[in-house]
Amino acid sequence: MRKVLVTGAEGFLGKNLVVALRRLPDVQVLAFDRNESADDLERFAAETDLVYHVAGVNRPERVEEFEEGNATLTRTLTDLLARGDRKIPLVLSSSTQAAQDNPYGRSKLGAETAVRLYGARTGAPALVYRLPGLFGKWSRPNYNAVVSTFCHNVARGLSVTIRDPAHEVELAYVDDVVAEFLRAMDPSRAPPADPRVEPTFRVTLGELARRIEAIRDIRDTLTLPDLSDGLTRRLYPTFLSYVPEDGFAYQPLVRSDARGSLVELLKSPPFGQIFVSRSNPGVVRGHHYHDTKIEKFCVVQGRAAICFRHILGGEVLRYEVSGEEMKVVDIPPGYTHSIENLGEGEMVTLFWSSEVFDPSRPDTFAEKVR
Repeated sequence: MRKVLVTGAEGFLGKNLVVALRRLPDVQVLAFDRNESADDLERFAAETDLVYHVAGVNRPERVEEFEEGNATLTRTLTDLLARGDRKIPLVLSSSTQAAQDNPYGRSKLGAETAVRLYGARTGAPALVYRLPGLFGKWSRPNYNAVVSTFCHNVARGLSVTIRDPAHEVELAYVDDVVAEFLRAMDPSRAPPADPRVEPTFRVTLGELARRIEAIRDIRDTLTLPDLSDGLTRRLYPTFLSYVPEDGFAYQPLVRSDARGSLVELLKSPPFGQIFVSRSNPGVVRGHHYHDTKIEKFCVVQGRAAICFRHILGGEVLRYEVSGEEMKVVDIPPGYTHSIENLGEGEMVTLFWSSEVFDPSRPDTFAEKVR
């Protein structure tokens, strides 16, 4: 069992790191934050086998707190770790602001210097990560993280204030940081020679707000953003973590007629769309074919007959399926097809289409199967 000290354990990065560490079977976390005392820090330093120093001050009431909470605290920690002869590995979360000549930047540079000196004098692994702005779940909005503020406000219908939409920021996702920190201190691997977190993302404030607003609008547009884009893929879960707890569920548009009902769930031009239908007993849907569009049918409740006929001729093909089997049926182009509810109750079917429906180019042509 390794004992791992995390300073700043109640902060944004600290919380995510502690959760990840506690999932590991061979780790006991020593959590140090503002509620702990100097004596606690001394005791933890004497017990620990590894330190993640992610504590820091970036929004103080007094400018002197930059030095106290960043450089001085780090020097105190490294002095405590250096007392023994165990060469305790140390990871520091610094900031790209360490390159700036301002009180915060100078205090972070002082913390970096203390960690590097600790490594030089003890021979212990001492890694300094200069992190850009972080985003992800559990970051405090309206504090010092632009993504959390934007997500919090957009999720609640509040305005987003942007002084300069063209201003560019560099961002890293908190789970990527945590993953890198765990890799860096994996005892089966050598510490990285050039500590850095990848990927990072550069985006203007205007574009950042636009992407977050587009994610909010998915419930109305049903259109997923391009999740192959790394930043967008990370912004989506971040945004959802700021949705108020009474807003997790929402009602999609339900289209109903004598046959039953149909609900579109999601769509995306590269992917197509997903929808679900409820069909009353005896109802037959379809009797059409497509030139290019393909579909998948999956009956999840009830019994159905899915029938096909090649439009150039041939016998009728019949597949009987049910929700008990959960069989997926592919609908190839050039075959007119139908699906009939064979049961006495409602039939529920999940559909996927390779194209988002475009009424100007529907690629859907009526023709009876039989």
